[in-house]
Amino acid sequence: MIKEKSIQELKSMLDNNQDFILLDVRTENEVLVSSISNKSIHIPMNEIPSKIDSLNNKKQIIVYCKSGQRSAKVCEYLNQNNFIETYNLKGGILAWAKEFDPSMFIM
Repeated sequence: MIKEKSIQELKSMLDNNQDFILLDVRTENEVLVSSISNKSIHIPMNEIPSKIDSLNNKKQIIVYCKSGQRSAKVCEYLNQNNFIETYNLKGGILAWAKEFDPSMFIM
C-alpha cells in the first residue's frame, strides 16, 4: 500500500521548514523547465536503484513526478528496500501547478 501526501500537506510542510526529503524523479529536461521547490533532490526514476544509498531511509521522503504514476512506482521500490516513511505526492507537479502556480510550464 502506497501512502500519499496531498499538495496542501506538502505546501504546509515546506512553509513550516519541516525536515524531510522531497524527491523529484522526473527526467533532466522536465526538471530544467520546472520544479516544486529548490529544496528538492533530483534523481531520475531510472537512476534510483544505483543512487538509493544517497537517500536517508530514516527520513520522511515525499516523491513526485509529473502526475504521480512514476513516483508511485519509486515509492513501491523504496518500500521494498527498507524505506518506511515514503509518500507519493498525489497528482504530482501537475496538481501543484494547478493549485499553487498556474503559470508554471510543465512538459
